Amino acid sequence: MKFLAIAILILATSLTSFSQDYAQQIYETERAFEREVAEKGIREAFIKYLSPVGVMFRPEPVVGRAWWSSRPKSPAALTWNPIRIVVSENGALAYSVGNSIYKPKGPTDTDEFYGHYLSIWNRQADGQYLAALDVGINHPKQSPVEANWKPGTDPSPNKNEKHLVASESSIGFYRMAEERGLSKAYKAYAADDIFLMRDENLPVAGRDAAAKFTGDQKLAIKFAKRRSFVEAGDLAWVHSQYSLRDKDGTEKESGNYVQVWTLRNGKWLIAADVFIAIPPPKS
Repeated sequence: MKFLAIAILILATSLTSFSQDYAQQIYETERAFEREVAEKGIREAFIKYLSPVGVMFRPEPVVGRAWWSSRPKSPAALTWNPIRIVVSENGALAYSVGNSIYKPKGPTDTDEFYGHYLSIWNRQADGQYLAALDVGINHPKQSPVEANWKPGTDPSPNKNEKHLVASESSIGFYRMAEERGLSKAYKAYAADDIFLMRDENLPVAGRDAAAKFTGDQKLAIKFAKRRSFVEAGDLAWVHSQYSLRDKDGTEKESGNYVQVWTLRNGKWLIAADVFIAIPPPKS
């Protein structure tokens, strides 16, 4: 039993070590992406670092490389600060969260847009990471700005020994959200460190804060029935459509959402959650 305990400890240490190596690789990829923006432009950087089928929202989902390829070269400057990087236990899938500053006319532009982003990363056949999805929100200037990401600051990976499936485990969340409200659903299915993002609002961190934020909205939600999860061990992500309605049934907002699900202590929970509203048609 002593030897078995030592073997389990070595395995757990190895998993954590591999995860940190992958996380460091993603951090360095993010910094390389930022340098590419500064040196060659935002258009060229996204084309290089998005996967061939990487998703962005304009505001509907589009293939990012194709969308950027159809655009003229942009003078815009973009800088950012990763604050969370989490990698699946097998290294195949990861996500990062951070804050950003966008300047439409370039580095000296005094017109600044502050925001936060969520990027989902897939490890490619050559071992490099490319973005499978990139989404962001704008919000008022934040003070103070969160500290930069450092190795070992994020949750350790979980071995999915029971082969639990995120898409099946998530059904209860969507049902509860529609029947009993988003606030109660987040209380039951959000990770304790959930990162919730809504445009024009500062990010909301933590389960209780997410439940309060959505409870204060007093809006009913309806999720699209079709949801296709991408899963890798203890990490998964999904994007689909939603609509929010008031107590009279009038639609107040509709759009797309992105969720990252993580396996914690044998239960799938929401680690990151972003709503991307579609602007109403101009009258």
